[in-house]
Amino acid sequence: MGYVFIFLIGFGLAVTGGVTIIAYMNFLPAGLSWNDYFIFISGRMECYFLPLGILIMSTILYRYQN
Repeated sequence: MGYVFIFLIGFGLAVTGGVTIIAYMNFLPAGLSWNDYFIFISGRMECYFLPLGILIMSTILYRYQN
């Protein structure tokens, strides 16, 4: 049961980070270049939730299999 709970936390973090990154793509039509966009999202803490969530889910799936 604990694995499922931690997996769902990772899933929620991945969804939150992914939605935030997509939402910040609205700055592109406002004149930001792709380079400026990646510099901007690299400085935002909530954008790190996507890789963190994927890492948590991958770890839990790997440990659950063994």
